[in-house]
Amino acid sequence: MAQTIYAQLAGIGSYLPGAPISNEALIQAKGLDSSDEWIVARTGIAARHHAPEGVTSSMLAEEASRRALADAGIDAADLDLIIVATSTPDMIFPSTACLLQGKLGNVGATAFDVQAVCSGFVYAMTIAEKFIRSGSHKSALIVGAEVFSRIMDWQDRGTCVLFGDGAGAVVLKAAEQPGLLATSLHADGSQADILNVPGQIHSGQVVGDPFLRMDGQAVFKFAVRALTDSALECCAAAGVSSEQIDWLIPHQANVRIIEAIGKRLSLPAERVIVTVAHHGNTSAASVPLALDEAVKSGRVKRGQTLMLQGVGGGFTWGSVLLKY
Repeated sequence: MAQTIYAQLAGIGSYLPGAPISNEALIQAKGLDSSDEWIVARTGIAARHHAPEGVTSSMLAEEASRRALADAGIDAADLDLIIVATSTPDMIFPSTACLLQGKLGNVGATAFDVQAVCSGFVYAMTIAEKFIRSGSHKSALIVGAEVFSRIMDWQDRGTCVLFGDGAGAVVLKAAEQPGLLATSLHADGSQADILNVPGQIHSGQVVGDPFLRMDGQAVFKFAVRALTDSALECCAAAGVSSEQIDWLIPHQANVRIIEAIGKRLSLPAERVIVTVAHHGNTSAASVPLALDEAVKSGRVKRGQTLMLQGVGGGFTWGSVLLKY
């Protein structure tokens, strides 16, 4: 009888570029009609990081990846799968995953990008788990890396204060004991208009609007409902109740969204990881950034049950339930 193969979380790493930029500093630098009190009260965000000029998503990904590989105790040469989740790739092609692969010195691993915006990391982690459980791959590097500061309209105070740059990475390895317990991925393209960057490159010119646009209220309502349902779907698939989750680690977009999901899942605030205050919404990087901080701070420990969640433009959403 064939032995069942599972995917286990073996290493975590993250990276934030430059010094933190406070709300006051951003307001002054960009001439925004806003205030620290207004931003904190509505979002919970106090600071964010912006990549210096010339620093790309693959560069941030490399830093986070090297830390995750060191944490897992493996060399880049041992990887046979590299997936990068990003909405801000270095270039149209090659993929950011291939550029990262070159930086790490890996040759031969399967490498590709996933574009699911803020759900990208959860999508990529789920895809990697399927590769590993099939038996075709044994060691996977999954990265969320973004430079959202490059797609901000600095005249739109409703969005430009929300986002930051950063990267987070994990290593998944084939194992005999269960790691990822259940996953849930969904999308609804009919909701594309509530969060998007509608521009494109055509004949060497930018066509359309190259900046991020968002209907904040619509996103809020959609995110709370979708992530609550997704978490419950994962719990049902794994045969556990939401109360058995040790830590909820959701997409770090807005503290009000995070708090609303925690309440709907009957999880007390002290079991919900919130890191959005000091790095803002880093899109696909936000979940691994929060996970890494929670582990490094000693809150998340081996053997605990974690619920990772992402929701973003597309509209896309998903959850991963795992035993750390």
